[in-house]
Amino acid sequence: MENHSNGEEIYEVFTRFKYEEPLHHVGTVIAPNRELAASYAYNTYNEWAWIEMILVPRREVIPVTKPP
Repeated sequence: MENHSNGEEIYEVFTRFKYEEPLHHVGTVIAPNRELAASYAYNTYNEWAWIEMILVPRREVIPVTKPP
């Protein structure tokens, strides 16, 4: 689990312009809960007309391959 010492968590931010397009990773936010993470992501990455923005807690990402 990737929490900061102050209890905040890292969230990965994904967006897309059209539903038929794949999600694109645009960055990360650090927040103490999902509600603030959503607010931080919206305020940080909403400079484009995204049709969808998704947050994923980094601890929920499942690695398929591992770096050497």
